[in-house]
Amino acid sequence: MRDLVLPGGTAVLTGAASGIGAALAHGLARRGADLVLLDRDADGLAATVAAIRAAYPDRQVETHVVDLADADATDRVAAEIHRAHPRIRLLINNAGVALGGRFDEVTLEEFLWVIEINFRAVVRLTHALLPALKAEPGAHLVNVSSLFGLIAPAGQAAYAASKFAVRGFTEALRHELVDDGIGVTSVHPGGIRTRIAASARVGSGVSREEYEAGRKQFEKLLTIDPAVAAEVILRGAQRRRGRVLIGWSAKLPDLLARVAPAGYGRVLALGMRPSRPAAAVTEAPAPRTEAPAGRAGADVPVGGAEVPTSGADAPVPAARTGEEAAREPGRTA
Repeated sequence: MRDLVLPGGTAVLTGAASGIGAALAHGLARRGADLVLLDRDADGLAATVAAIRAAYPDRQVETHVVDLADADATDRVAAEIHRAHPRIRLLINNAGVALGGRFDEVTLEEFLWVIEINFRAVVRLTHALLPALKAEPGAHLVNVSSLFGLIAPAGQAAYAASKFAVRGFTEALRHELVDDGIGVTSVHPGGIRTRIAASARVGSGVSREEYEAGRKQFEKLLTIDPAVAAEVILRGAQRRRGRVLIGWSAKLPDLLARVAPAGYGRVLALGMRPSRPAAAVTEAPAPRTEAPAGRAGADVPVGGAEVPTSGADAPVPAARTGEEAAREPGRTA
């Protein structure tokens, strides 16, 4: 399959108001694509559009303010886009939401809210716009999953379920659409520096105090600039890569899950144990204290250990110590 050609084509992008989505919109405009941008944040979407029009006045930019949790509204917008754009070169399902808390700390309504946006909206938009992709020679589909579409730590039941679903859906479409000449890419971001931790919904049964401690610790791990992540995604799509992992914070956990698919939870928990200070080698052991670890679904480093994070849209559950997690088989901090 030849490389994706963006100049002169139409790209549809969800979650375009901020973070990776806004960076993707700029990257697409820079590559010569006309844009159809979706987000529920009207102000953020307007700011993205204003910046793009100032930098690339020749680009056509269309916007739709829609809450993807509303199935009927999503279907209406998808139908409008298809009528206006019967041929689409690229569809990027990037929008996602976060929920902090274990399965027994969130309500069923909160759980299904994540599924509706992170997975069902991806299915709805793809189903509605697939005829437009098929009508455009050399079209491409990108679905943004997550690090938590590769591993599923404790505290991530809703989020991991949605992102594993996106991964499975995308892989099946990759095989189904090859004869139609449509490329399909599944994206798994690591620690991207976005507002996801600050804007995550907190489960009804989660302690706010512990959640805030975990969130602050988690945010320290978000080190990759969204613009860098967007470039990796767009280069992967242009080269028709089937899967794109962003950062070592995604690549190392992926390797770990391949090596120990049923046991990586314990490995991650062991990585949460605080390191003894170097002085302890020559001095009498000091009283041991535990540093709080943010149970952000991804593990938070304690004592310098590098552990995975998800920067796309990972929720941040309550704080928990590494030793507590290590004592519980199969549970990460």
